[in-house]
Amino acid sequence: MTARTLRTPKDLADAGLVAPERLAELEGVAARYAVAVTPAMVELIPDNDAMARQFVPNEAELQTTSDELADPIGDDAHSPVSGVVHRYPDRVLLKANHACAVYCRFCFRREMVGPDGVRPMSAAQLDAAMAYIAADPAIWEVIVTGGDPLILSPRRLADLMARLARIPHVKIVRFHTRVPAVEPERVTAELVAALQAPGKTTWVALHANRAEELTPAAAAACARIVDAGVPMVSQTVLLKGVNDEAAALEALMRRFVELRIKPYYLHHADMAPGTSHFRTTLAEGQALMRDLRGTVSGLCQPTYVLDIPGGHGKAPVGPCYATDGEVTDPQGQAHRYPPGD
Repeated sequence: MTARTLRTPKDLADAGLVAPERLAELEGVAARYAVAVTPAMVELIPDNDAMARQFVPNEAELQTTSDELADPIGDDAHSPVSGVVHRYPDRVLLKANHACAVYCRFCFRREMVGPDGVRPMSAAQLDAAMAYIAADPAIWEVIVTGGDPLILSPRRLADLMARLARIPHVKIVRFHTRVPAVEPERVTAELVAALQAPGKTTWVALHANRAEELTPAAAAACARIVDAGVPMVSQTVLLKGVNDEAAALEALMRRFVELRIKPYYLHHADMAPGTSHFRTTLAEGQALMRDLRGTVSGLCQPTYVLDIPGGHGKAPVGPCYATDGEVTDPQGQAHRYPPGD
């Protein structure tokens, strides 16, 4: 296995992941958007275009369309204090850091993360964020995100959980991460213990887009989390050329369930700058959801959602199976059903 994370186009070329003649163009991409590919993902990229597409920079990233936005889901419009996004009444995002183990080429926060992005929260900013959360008794859940919070040390994670533990109305703490798949060796017993605190229920949401990402090492990392009593759910982004085929999504959702991870969200790709080459149409996504409904267990069904640009929140955008007087089965056949009064 490659011994270190690859962080430059030259690193990628030296590892045989990009052609040397592409270096000049890729340096331009890397100057704008951070690059990092962990050893676990490097192992999966050769001969797998779908995996390469997720992590290896591409010149198309410098092509921004008129409808793409630096803040595509409108975090800034709902940020009352630095590091907090409060879009829904009962929950907030807490952006604990702005770095990741890997940098996805389709990231919706790509303008904010990485070495040249938003700086980590200062002690004063974290104090202000905790004060904001403590002052609003309607906040039931804190979603710790970033960046990827699981690249923080167990000591810092334990400190964060201890501070949240002192806020009685916060009952749920959810961590959003790619680490168990992309850098599974980070998921030690010490880190898992740091995610828990008395009086709080911790959940972990794992982002993965291909079944291949859930390697034996990733499975072992997830088992350490689940066996400690921390339930897991999944997040997946629908990406052209990565997982926009029924077989790919079926394999991924089944693999999640096999690892005791409940499929949660299938995200329509956001309008982030330089990502148009990843976006499918909504109709394509809905067709894939119909295929899933007809072929795999209900345990394997995520909710297909779109984050409405501008900060208006998530909307389910899956296919509709019923109209007044008619219901369509998973195979596409229509059946009469009595309309309601």
